[in-house]
Amino acid sequence: MTDRPHRSPWPPLLIAIALEVSATLSLRAAEGFTHPLWLIAVVAGYTGSLWLLSVVLDRGMPVGVAYGIWSAIGVVLTAVLGTVLFGETLGTVQIIGVGAIVIGVLLVELGSHARPTSTEVAS
Repeated sequence: MTDRPHRSPWPPLLIAIALEVSATLSLRAAEGFTHPLWLIAVVAGYTGSLWLLSVVLDRGMPVGVAYGIWSAIGVVLTAVLGTVLFGETLGTVQIIGVGAIVIGVLLVELGSHARPTSTEVAS
């Protein structure tokens, strides 16, 4: 068994989020396949994002925490950037929903530090 140095899961998680958001925005920019070059960005972005998410899991972040952060931050960034780039609007209820997502991610992240993971208990 080799001892690998501990590597933080945060850099690949943040890059995975950026790729997923970019892919989703590219899907919007493709405008129903009328601009097919954007589809290359869609496929590359989602593929890279999922691969990096697997790296995050390999580095020890629990799947519920990693997926929760990845998806929630992706939703928030996509909603905000959709308003900036595409002129989409967010209503009051949607803004409250985005705030609830942010609070939920914070609670999931804080809760992940409150108790040991199964690998910590086993050792």
